[in-house]
Amino acid sequence: MAKVKYKFDHKTLSYDKIVLTGRQKFYRFLTYFTATLIIAIIYNVVFIIFFDTPKEKGLIRENQQLATQYEILNNRFDLVEKTLEDLQKRDDNIYRVIFEAEPIPPSVRSAGFGGTNRYIDLQGFKNSDLVTETAQRLDKITKRLYVQSKSYDDVIDLAKNKEKMVACVPAIMPISNKDLRRTASGWGWRIHPIYKIRKFHYGMDFTAPTGTEVYASGDGTVVTVENSLRGYGKRIIIDHGFGYKTLYGHLNGFNVRKGQKVKRGEVIGFVGSTGTSTAPHLHYEVFKNNKKVNPVHYYFNDLTPEEFDKMIFISSNSGQSFD
Repeated sequence: MAKVKYKFDHKTLSYDKIVLTGRQKFYRFLTYFTATLIIAIIYNVVFIIFFDTPKEKGLIRENQQLATQYEILNNRFDLVEKTLEDLQKRDDNIYRVIFEAEPIPPSVRSAGFGGTNRYIDLQGFKNSDLVTETAQRLDKITKRLYVQSKSYDDVIDLAKNKEKMVACVPAIMPISNKDLRRTASGWGWRIHPIYKIRKFHYGMDFTAPTGTEVYASGDGTVVTVENSLRGYGKRIIIDHGFGYKTLYGHLNGFNVRKGQKVKRGEVIGFVGSTGTSTAPHLHYEVFKNNKKVNPVHYYFNDLTPEEFDKMIFISSNSGQSFD
């Protein structure tokens, strides 16, 4: 039974029964309903902010597991990259040094993937950035592995050609010089015999009588047989392959022709004093990858360590070259 409410009337000093109209009942109901709804919304917001639903708790656990797995995967990537870096260092600093091959440039090893967006299919999903970053890292490692694999193919080819390369390296002195008395002027700054100025001597001079035999210091192909009244005069250039070339200048005569293949120790010409020269001698140069290098570092096939030291001492004492 509904409670009956009364209102005290000060005029009549009596209690009158309160009777609500239909509109008042509606407004009261609306007030109660609105207040209840507001309270319910507040409770719901507080619950959402401070409490997780079972589904949300499951998603949080799943995300935590994914983060842990991603961290483990990244650690494995780090290990793979360190191992790959070690292989690259060995390749550049050991294997390619042994076979005298140029190391692979870092720009080639770490080259990226150009062109269109390779990862557009991975965009637009939850954790897209995470997945894309992992895919990019995997692609970079795959590219580096491919480059390293091709490098080892090159090293294998170099190993197969090692015997040929050893025969082609200019590893003997170009004239008979066992007593080393024919060693005149070596690599470095010298006084030019004609101009009397300080000039860098890119090679090595060997004094010998006119007509002394000159030998090819390594297997190769004669690419130049030239006769000039200036400079190196009559000269021969041999291409030994593997980045090596040698020059023989101021010759008196030739014993080879252009395009001829020669073996180490084969007579290719004869000592003279042609071109810009002050006395009979052989001017000898060695090129590695088209750069002049000190020939003294390549006499390892016909000199003992003691003879090598003696030759360096003799050639270093000369203050003037012969050309």
